[in-house]
Amino acid sequence: MSRTRPPWLRLAPPVEEALQQGKPVVALESTVIAHGLPQPLNLEVAERLESIVAEEGAVPATVGILGGELHVGLSRSQIERLAEGRDVAKVGLSNLAGVIASGGDGATTVAGTMLACDLAGIEVFVTGGIGGVHPGAGESFDVSADLTALSELRVTVVSAGAKAILDIGATLQVLETRGVPVIGLGTDRFPAFYTPSSRWSVDHRVESIEEAAAVIRAHRANPHSAGLILANPIPAEAALPQALIDEAIAQAQAEAELRGIRGRALTPFLLGAVEIHSASRSLDANCALLESNARVGGHLAQVLSESDT
Repeated sequence: MSRTRPPWLRLAPPVEEALQQGKPVVALESTVIAHGLPQPLNLEVAERLESIVAEEGAVPATVGILGGELHVGLSRSQIERLAEGRDVAKVGLSNLAGVIASGGDGATTVAGTMLACDLAGIEVFVTGGIGGVHPGAGESFDVSADLTALSELRVTVVSAGAKAILDIGATLQVLETRGVPVIGLGTDRFPAFYTPSSRWSVDHRVESIEEAAAVIRAHRANPHSAGLILANPIPAEAALPQALIDEAIAQAQAEAELRGIRGRALTPFLLGAVEIHSASRSLDANCALLESNARVGGHLAQVLSESDT
């Protein structure tokens, strides 16, 4: 459905041109740049992800907020501004309007980036892992807006499952309740970010990007459909032992509880603590899965664009 773009939405010329011509475009989030990875690795990874998407024949569109404007497609200097800035907000659905109205800078989460995709008309978005239901959400009600976005916005999200710090079973239950298909690329089991599988099943398994595209086209033919997850497991050579991750997460969660860390600050803190407790092995795994997802997303966008012509 076409809609009027808000006055604060800015599409980079290559992105605008590609969309007008029906060429493949892949969106990339910026929270991983500003809050997920340390300097200077964050900038290196951002550039690498864009290069991988381009190698697969798609136009990369990193999303972020600069000076109160939501940019879809960032230049190198704009990415550097987010990578090196000290006052870059972590922007989801609830605080996007405030950051825009105040003229601030912001890095978009999965939900924030999905909104930008929906407004711009981009089908494919690549991330590391989605947010979801945090342990203890029955009391804290700490449930990521990523799940709201997936249930409302017509965007395909390529991810290595959900972040391992989450209650994955509860996260999948919410997605099922809200009608969000979870498709496994070469797997029957939902990936767990640092590890290629969890004990929970996906809704449907595909063996190729072409099969995934067929499912997406069928999903899009339903006028009531919203988001879809293409779950791409971390490459086997980059995966971490489950025992190592479980121990690191337990230590990180205990530290967060002691410090009283809640809300938007919780996920970056936990991932940073897991990095420390895993002797940076989780950081290497994060980079590997991001690159793998970017390659899948670029290929998927290319296949989808060919089917539309």
